[in-house]
Amino acid sequence: MTNGGPSGDAELTAQTLERAALELLRRDGVLGGLNLREVADQAGVNRGLVYHYFGSRRDLLRSALRRNVRERVSAMRIHNRPMRTGARIREAVKSGIRYASAIRLAALLVLDGDKQLRLMPDLERTQEQFRRERDAGLIDRDVDLVALHAVLHSLVAGYVLSRSHLAKEFGVGVRELDERFIALAERCFGAVDGPSADVSHD
Repeated sequence: MTNGGPSGDAELTAQTLERAALELLRRDGVLGGLNLREVADQAGVNRGLVYHYFGSRRDLLRSALRRNVRERVSAMRIHNRPMRTGARIREAVKSGIRYASAIRLAALLVLDGDKQLRLMPDLERTQEQFRRERDAGLIDRDVDLVALHAVLHSLVAGYVLSRSHLAKEFGVGVRELDERFIALAERCFGAVDGPSADVSHD
């Protein structure tokens, strides 16, 4: 964007262009490319404004994806209540499925080499929650909490990105695969539970 970014009416125009870009991306897919003339037409604004606010197709796409991801990821924050790790993975997968578009858009930014994207905007709060759960005996004492967080994030993102394709290849319904995946993931994550995990916290 231009120096300091747009404000007022300019901010509204920029957001309109970003929404138009995301709509075209959803309609045509990533490999369909993003035509700035189409974006301007979709947004109902002068074509020169795309270049004025964003400078290039890549800058527009990054800005649109970043804003969309930021808005959606904020809705995926973990709950503060203590819970077993297996229950945490169930919650995380269901939340990831609910906000699948944020995960897909974040993946595009990662593949594009975006250095500003934060995949885990709630990293510090989540790590603190894990520490509290470890102290309460819900997570085993010797578990690497950074690795646990990375595994949890990667498992959810990987599954959400591929679940529809996997279900089709396996010849099962997506919802059925979701439940089967979550059940096994819960079982696997039970391996990091601490001695207090048998007490109901879910």
